Amino acid sequence: MEANVEQKVLQYEKFIDEVLKRDLQKVLEQRDAVYEKIAQYLQLKNTLQSLQETGSQHLETDVDLGCNFYVQAEVEDSSRVYVLVGFGFFVEMDHEEALRFISKKTSQLTAFAEQLTKDSAKIKANIRMVLEGLRELQGLSDLPDTRRREIF
Repeated sequence: MEANVEQKVLQYEKFIDEVLKRDLQKVLEQRDAVYEKIAQYLQLKNTLQSLQETGSQHLETDVDLGCNFYVQAEVEDSSRVYVLVGFGFFVEMDHEEALRFISKKTSQLTAFAEQLTKDSAKIKANIRMVLEGLRELQGLSDLPDTRRREIF
């Protein structure tokens, strides 16, 4: 009987390590990528608003060529910008169109990030439930609240 309990404990521990923790890591990485996209859109929004406030069409900026190599760029007419709309497609827009698009896109991305946060909470709850089951299988007493810690 004891060998059967040990086998079950090993199976549950393997399930936590190989499935649940990996799923949690993927969801959190996905959420971080969404937050990064939101930050990029908000940066573009701030730039466009600054251009509108100054009324200038002339823009000097640094452009990332990749691997953190930057070059100085000068844009003579910044009245129209190219905005990434998804799937690698860029669309030329004026400032007003771009600001409307950014507003819609950031609200969409925020909703997606909130859903990913809910998913991560569900996975954490599943991990906690399996750990409680392991505790019961092994006949261990409940840990005091001061010794509990977050998994991720």
